[in-house]
Amino acid sequence: MKTDVGIVGCGPSGLLLARLLQAQGIASVILEKRERSYVEARIRAGVLEPQTLDVLDAAGVGARARARGMPHGGFDIVHPGGRFRIDLEALTGHVATVYGQTEITRDLIATHLEAGGAITFDAQDVALHGIEGEAPAITYRVDGEEHHLVCRFIAGCDGFHGIARASIPPGHLQVFEQTYPFGWLGVLSETKPASHELIYATHADGFALASMRGPKLSRSYVQCPIDDAIEAWSDDRFWSAFATRIGPDAAATLETGPAIEKGIAPLRSFVAAPMRFGRLFLAGDAAHIVPPTGAKGLNLAAADIRVLASALVRHFNSGDDTGLDAYSDICLARIWNAQRFSWSLTKMLHRFDTDTAYSSAVQQAELDYLATSVAAQTALAENYVGLPFSHR
Repeated sequence: MKTDVGIVGCGPSGLLLARLLQAQGIASVILEKRERSYVEARIRAGVLEPQTLDVLDAAGVGARARARGMPHGGFDIVHPGGRFRIDLEALTGHVATVYGQTEITRDLIATHLEAGGAITFDAQDVALHGIEGEAPAITYRVDGEEHHLVCRFIAGCDGFHGIARASIPPGHLQVFEQTYPFGWLGVLSETKPASHELIYATHADGFALASMRGPKLSRSYVQCPIDDAIEAWSDDRFWSAFATRIGPDAAATLETGPAIEKGIAPLRSFVAAPMRFGRLFLAGDAAHIVPPTGAKGLNLAAADIRVLASALVRHFNSGDDTGLDAYSDICLARIWNAQRFSWSLTKMLHRFDTDTAYSSAVQQAELDYLATSVAAQTALAENYVGLPFSHR
């Protein structure tokens, strides 16, 4: 079996790439180790930059995201000194859109399959071969039967724990990584969101985030030790901690209810460079992870795919490999800006075990400055809605 581009991973990165290539007549096959039902049920964040919506448009699924997504012209920050709003629209002329990654994945799968695209679910024992040569290949099993897929290129879109990055020989990647001593305890509940916009909160007890997936579906988070047991967090304990951290105004009208889903997610900063080895290209979480504080994970993945798809189209249409050769450098420039922003926001809003009286006072001074400085708010807002694509 042969194809132009073999894509490992059926998350948004792989699906977006397949859709953009298909629109240009370039064949691809997506291989996914999980079943379709599992992939479509994964709950992930979904705060979208305007430029990510543009990529969804190009992939043929933007209309539903724009129609059903919730535009957010700003968000609130609650801290010990008070509460203030970052007015994204006034400061940048842009808004962020809340639309769950789960919905994006479902939209992309349905659209791709309806258009005749190839997705193989439940592909086991996936292995990459010959990625330094002219005809790399992917082997895998489905229902016990062995398959061999010969490609022109391979896109590794299979996440942090996937096989793609692990297939690059030792010594060819430089890894930058930082782990955090805390996680986010997240609860999904059929309750009215705490606010019509997101609330980022910092408190002596730790960080909290009030988010949403719909008018009657809330996604709420509190910072907790990474080694906490989920069983230790009853619904009552969670809502009590959440109400304390988001401040009295939001807590006064907070609607609580049973958790539909509850879990503790670790926070990690990670970059692998370069994002290309031979005919293998890494994209999305396979190459980089950011703390969710800055809402950059999905947006960075879409940016990677925008660059990679354009480069592949140039290769197949005109034999021009300039874009492929520059892929890693172009993406990494944007990635490091997102790392910088996500780290700074995480540091400003979370409590660290290493905090001292001095560092806590500096953190509060930074929040007080942000609350009163239009220049500081503009810088935050520009990063939040996404830097221009020409930014290097």
